[in-house]
Formats: sequence, C-alpha cells, structure tokens
Amino acid sequence: MYFENTGIENTVIDLNLLDDLMKKNGLIRAGQWDYERVTYDKKYEIKEGTFYLRVFGFTKDGDVGAHDANITLLKPVVGKHYYPHGVEYGENEVFPNHLVKSCEQVLAALKKDLSSFELQA
Repeated sequence: MYFENTGIENTVIDLNLLDDLMKKNGLIRAGQWDYERVTYDKKYEIKEGTFYLRVFGFTKDGDVGAHDANITLLKPVVGKHYYPHGVEYGENEVFPNHLVKSCEQVLAALKKDLSSFELQA
C-alpha cells in the first residue's frame, strides 16, 4: 500500500543527514543500499503479522557507498512480510487500521524533520 501525498516524495536531501533523520523516526537503512539507491525500513511486529514501512530513494549523480550523495525520496509504502518469500505490497493485502495510522504518524513526523533541511533540486 503506497502512501499518497505525504510531502516526502521528491524531497532531495544529503545522505548523511537523511540517515540521521530517518533513524530519529525509527527507519533504518542498514545494508539496504547500492551505489545509487537506498531503502529505509521500520519494522512492525504485530498480532496480524510482520509489516515494513519503507521509504525508497535514489541519487542521480552521487555515490551512496562513499556517503557522498544527495538522495531524492520516492513514495513511501507499507508491505506485509511472508516467510520465506519476502515483502508483498499488493492491493490484495490487508493492512490493519492501527498500523496504517502509526505509519502515517511516522511519515508526518519525518516530513516535518525533512522540511528543515531539504535541498533545492
């Protein structure tokens, strides 16, 4: 399930600052990156299953591995984890209201933090 009109998508921000702001809001990059893309996750383990709030980003001309990149954020998504296959985001998935509300709160707090540091594209 994609979150529309969060105000996060298309934000451009320095990778190092982004790592700090994401961590502050419970989203961790860990090993989920390559030289042009990043993924930040917040894991929810609730009675309905395991879910991940994900925020994806990419750089046009930087190097994530060298910590020298401005990241453009994409539309956030929440998905359900199925062992051993991975995370599904499909429209047939059911996302509990309390989970969606929590994700929206995290994204609103993140938007507020990002707005202070956004770079002009």
